[in-house]
Amino acid sequence: MSERSGKKTAATAATVIVCLVLLAASVGPAMVSARPANQIPVESVSADAQPQDPTSEAWDTVPAVGVPMASAPSSVPNASDTSVESLRVQSARTEERLYLRLSWADGTADRNVSGPRRFADALAVQVPVNTSARPPISMGSDRNLVNVWYWSADGTTEELLAGGPGTTTTFEESAVETETTYDDGRWTVVMSRELESSAENRTSFAVENNVDVAFAVWNGSEMERSGRKSVSEWYHFPFGPGPQGPPYESILWTIAGLAIVGVALVTVKAVQKN
Repeated sequence: MSERSGKKTAATAATVIVCLVLLAASVGPAMVSARPANQIPVESVSADAQPQDPTSEAWDTVPAVGVPMASAPSSVPNASDTSVESLRVQSARTEERLYLRLSWADGTADRNVSGPRRFADALAVQVPVNTSARPPISMGSDRNLVNVWYWSADGTTEELLAGGPGTTTTFEESAVETETTYDDGRWTVVMSRELESSAENRTSFAVENNVDVAFAVWNGSEMERSGRKSVSEWYHFPFGPGPQGPPYESILWTIAGLAIVGVALVTVKAVQKN
């Protein structure tokens, strides 16, 4: 290879590496700031924007998370035959309240449960009473209780306390408010509650740590009820301080960036020397 050809090759390599540096600089920060897995971001909104209304424009700027749903492990007949595969979740807060907007596809709005073998569509949100510890996802345990916000299309909204499967009790007075719409084959439910609570065994969101949350949905026309339901894994609200992305992403991009810059400098110096 001639000296001129070698210089040309080295110059080309240097150009490619510099381009990689620029690419890493532009793409890397976006990757680092990516939302951690299983996080439901909580967006601040104005109470004047009426976030309790499922159709409010306040929700237009709130990030949505697609939460996969699967059949709940259960011994009830046909427990694996469930129909809801995904739940769209948005979360917002004002100075005083936390709002959840939950939406899912359902071809029929099942509200009437007066006849035999008729069941209402329903939705549940589960959060731990002790927000600093993650309870068993199946209704908590006797040492780590959970609050359950339950909405049924028959018009029922309940706030429940549970310490394991089959231990559900009802709060005397529910602090959870709901408003719903059904349009074009889709339910949209907004649940809200005051952020702070001093009541015994009622979850407080006025905390400085992440708060776990899980979801369940029932499709009444598919005979779904009780343990026959679609459920999510644990997700969390980022109420605690910390980085916006997984730490390992920051570390990997830092190492990769330093390596690329180092190689680029070495190559450029070699070109200059020749």
